[in-house]
Amino acid sequence: MTDKKILSEPVDDLARRFASMIDDELFAAMEFLEQASEARQRQDLDEILSRIALAESEIERRFPGQLLLPYRDWKERNARL
Repeated sequence: MTDKKILSEPVDDLARRFASMIDDELFAAMEFLEQASEARQRQDLDEILSRIALAESEIERRFPGQLLLPYRDWKERNARL
């Protein structure tokens, strides 16, 4: 999935796409959304934050009771590369 598509794809389609992604793809999408939220102007922020919440929900569905620990671990491992 291209980064641009993550920001422009209808939310319903994005939710289905997140559900079909492997963990690494989902985590990479989450990281991109976090970076986009830091770089965007206020008018875009609400839309990006809703997509972050969607990604968070999918991560929590896959890893019940772990909150975002698997994502944070993945992010830390990738930072060392």
